[in-house]
Amino acid sequence: MTRRESREAAMCLLYEYSYNTHKTPGEIVNAAVENREEKLSGFTRELFTGACSRLPEIDTILTASADNWRLGRIARVPLAVLRLAVYELLTTGPENEKIVINEALEICRAYADEKAVAFVNGVLSKAVVAVGSART
Repeated sequence: MTRRESREAAMCLLYEYSYNTHKTPGEIVNAAVENREEKLSGFTRELFTGACSRLPEIDTILTASADNWRLGRIARVPLAVLRLAVYELLTTGPENEKIVINEALEICRAYADEKAVAFVNGVLSKAVVAVGSART
């Protein structure tokens, strides 16, 4: 599984989690493993469980970065892409920002329309600034 495929799988898990918040991330992963022909990579699991563990922090950054948009108004695919990208931005160095954003846009392009891609791009450009001060 390539890194992009791992990111895409993690985005799909985050998307599923948005509908099943009563389940733990572990239950979501276990269900995905049972229902997929290919195994989830360690990178996929790391991205998904890491993003879930920092969801309140990620959502705070997204709320501040998505001007005049409440998270509940953002479609679930772009929201999952944004959450994944912000998690990666929080956990990687500034030298990887362009890679993370490009990967997020390509994944969004595969699952949503160009308006969603433009929206994600705009939110992530603002989130990069907010993440700079919160990066671990």
